[in-house]
Amino acid sequence: MELSSGKRNIVLGILFFLPVAFILVMLLSKDNYNPLDIVKEGIKELPANENEIQLKDHITILSFLGKKPMDNSTAAFNLKELVYDRSKGFKTFQVVMLLPHEAKSEAETLLKEIKTYEDLKFWHLVYTNESNIKSIFNSLKSEQALDNNLSSSMVFIVDRDLNQRGRLDDRTDKEIESNASVYSLYSYDCVEVAELKNKMAAEDMRVLFKEYRDKRKGEFDDSNQRRNKDLKQINE
Repeated sequence: MELSSGKRNIVLGILFFLPVAFILVMLLSKDNYNPLDIVKEGIKELPANENEIQLKDHITILSFLGKKPMDNSTAAFNLKELVYDRSKGFKTFQVVMLLPHEAKSEAETLLKEIKTYEDLKFWHLVYTNESNIKSIFNSLKSEQALDNNLSSSMVFIVDRDLNQRGRLDDRTDKEIESNASVYSLYSYDCVEVAELKNKMAAEDMRVLFKEYRDKRKGEFDDSNQRRNKDLKQINE
């Protein structure tokens, strides 16, 4: 049965205006998102070093390779391939690997293997003593301790204001719907490919970069009250 002329015009009108309306909504709507949570404030600054690398005013992925860097080569390669390569274009981004002085030779060898033909200009090796390494690590919020070699497979996000970023609530949508207990994500395991690729690189770093882009444009809504509330709840 054929549609009448009036009904046909209505259908055609709907088919024409629906895509237009969708585009208008997308253009006029504000890109709302939840900033990456501050899980710890006041992360300790790096000690003086020959290349004058510092955490302040940088978005840093902080790693602890320890006395035997080659033992953590898998973690380092994963970090480079899954996170560094996707983030290196953002202004002030850097990866900092903190090591004891005795690891310098082995760390330089590992770095050569990682970079192959690429210049890792935002990837820094910082050498210091054991006391400084432990002091900086202890200023971070972590569920795991450094091992006896001063190393960890976990890496940490530190923002430009020396705040540690992560997730105060790392539950999935399904877990939230089922009222599962809240658990957090303070650091990211470089041995876990899915965690680096799907959580750190694809989501958390991207959200943090967007926050700083919006701040530069004056479009960022600084939700300090929400963050302070979250911090209070997580620390109770």
